[in-house]
Amino acid sequence: MTTLLIKNAEALVSMNETREVSHSVDIHCEDGIISRIGHDLDVVADDVIWASGMYVYPGLINTHHHLYQTFTRNLPGVQNLELFDWLRALYRIWRGLTPEMVYYSTLTGLGELLKYGCTTSVDHHYVFPRQAESTLIDRQIEAAAELGMRFHPCRGSMSLGESSGGLPPDDVVQTTDEILRDSQRLIECYHDPDPGSMCQIALAPCSPFSVSADLLKQTAELAREYGVRLHTHLAETLDEERFCIEAVGMRPLAYMESLGWLGSDVWYAHGVHFSDEEIRLLAETQTGVAHCPTSNQKLCSGRAMVERLLQTGVPVGLAVDGSASNDCSNMLAEIRTACLLHRLAMGNQAPTPADILDLATNGGARLIGRPELGSIEEGKAADMFLVTADTLEWVGADFDPASALATIGLCRPVDYAIVAGKIVVKDGRLVNIDETAVARKARELSRRLCSAP
Repeated sequence: MTTLLIKNAEALVSMNETREVSHSVDIHCEDGIISRIGHDLDVVADDVIWASGMYVYPGLINTHHHLYQTFTRNLPGVQNLELFDWLRALYRIWRGLTPEMVYYSTLTGLGELLKYGCTTSVDHHYVFPRQAESTLIDRQIEAAAELGMRFHPCRGSMSLGESSGGLPPDDVVQTTDEILRDSQRLIECYHDPDPGSMCQIALAPCSPFSVSADLLKQTAELAREYGVRLHTHLAETLDEERFCIEAVGMRPLAYMESLGWLGSDVWYAHGVHFSDEEIRLLAETQTGVAHCPTSNQKLCSGRAMVERLLQTGVPVGLAVDGSASNDCSNMLAEIRTACLLHRLAMGNQAPTPADILDLATNGGARLIGRPELGSIEEGKAADMFLVTADTLEWVGADFDPASALATIGLCRPVDYAIVAGKIVVKDGRLVNIDETAVARKARELSRRLCSAP
């Protein structure tokens, strides 16, 4: 049995059903589960964190990412492009990805997420260059395990290349048979459906403009045969909407509905351009949305109407999206960005700061089907992060600790991150890898990828 005791935390922001905030509290964890929460607990533990002056929050859950894009952020030539042109430019670079690049970009992106309070992350990998091995997602799973992070890799796919009317180059697409065969292999090798699992697979064709209807339909059938979840991009831009209407005579959501892509086991990334009727359909079917505010602003996609989604009962989580359309993997920054974006657009009708934190915790847990995550309660998974609150930057945070991340913001790594009761970030540094060595190698590989002809 492994045990951890967090002693005398100044504030515990539980994000339980009543969003209770406790003070001067202890948290005891046994074998990855929160066993007791209380004052002056008389227990012993293998590891003790003296948390006086610290706030404790549930681990954040990132519901959409493209970790390989970490190697192509801040490229000058794509900064002023919108989605379709942005993708066309970057596909020419991404076709050079190797397994080593995927491994190190995963270490980089997940490591950054951990340092900023994210303990569980989805990743949507859909670029499989023809010359690369098919084990790219295996390398991602290896990297996540090395870091000690909960990981939900999505086996992405593209089957419609340029010659077939799709957006990506032909040398980064695969056949339907290749995709389904590897999807089945990954589920059988890595998917652990049990509560507290560290790895769960989802199936995730890239988008309506890069895969065939046959692939979408067969992927949904395979996912439901194995009991795994479904994910894709949808309603991100008006270009996508026009593409679907011209190609299949339907709006994007109607097209996906016709192929079996509605239900509580499905979540879409973005959801910027849903009509009121479509939002009601999402709520009725409990189909979820991963909200990506920074990416949607950078690529000029628009603002997802999160207030309407929430009011109607659509499950919503928060996400950083790919590093090339966000340029960082920082869920703390995403919380503040989301709060300010909706405040600007909706005034006092916008979600509150605590509502946004709820999206990043319970909302994410709901999207990926992990009820044991998202809040700090006895019997739940011991995933959390701690921040020192008695600093100049956080004077005033004690008036409302649940809102501080969205209102004041936190512009530095967390003091501790804990996953399954194990410390994976300490004093703002990753515990399980040599950050300096990984950064050095990652920079080398990034330059190699971006300088290839």
